Amino acid sequence: MSHSSETAQVMAAPDIDRALTRIAHEIVEAQRGTEGLIILGIPRRGVPLAQRLGAKLASIDPGFDSESSLGALDITMYRDDLRTTAARTPEPTSLPTAGIDGATAVLVDDVLYSGRTVRAALDALADYGRPAVVRLAVLVDRGHRELPIRADHVGKNIPTARHERVAVRLAEIDGIAREAEEVVITR
Repeated sequence: MSHSSETAQVMAAPDIDRALTRIAHEIVEAQRGTEGLIILGIPRRGVPLAQRLGAKLASIDPGFDSESSLGALDITMYRDDLRTTAARTPEPTSLPTAGIDGATAVLVDDVLYSGRTVRAALDALADYGRPAVVRLAVLVDRGHRELPIRADHVGKNIPTARHERVAVRLAEIDGIAREAEEVVITR
């Protein structure tokens, strides 16, 4: 018996770029500027999204120093499913030189689903310092939360069924042209 799968594109490259621009403006508005702001991408696809967000923040507020305010926060060893899933090679954690203590930290990820990745990121972050505020920015919120976690900044809400898969394809990770980037749902 064969299973056919149907793929539907829900965001194209221009949609991804517009969503990141809007999120950057929302962050600046919520923060009333960029002072004390750090951006932490969650590997894998959260890292390039965080870098793009940092560039957009710097274009909105020239006072935002993306060099010292960007970082990557690996959560591999903080996951609660380590015993039940195949081991993933940890990615490097690189903390912003601006520091974490007292900062407004924005965690950036590609897809928000159960909330477990974000919980692991909060645990990891706590091991490195104590930000004054932690916010969450995601490109896609697909629903189906298992934990009481919600995103502060969402590129697109995409209602999905549990059996569906959401894939974000980015140039930096997937080796595709920037104009071929997309978000797809596979049913």
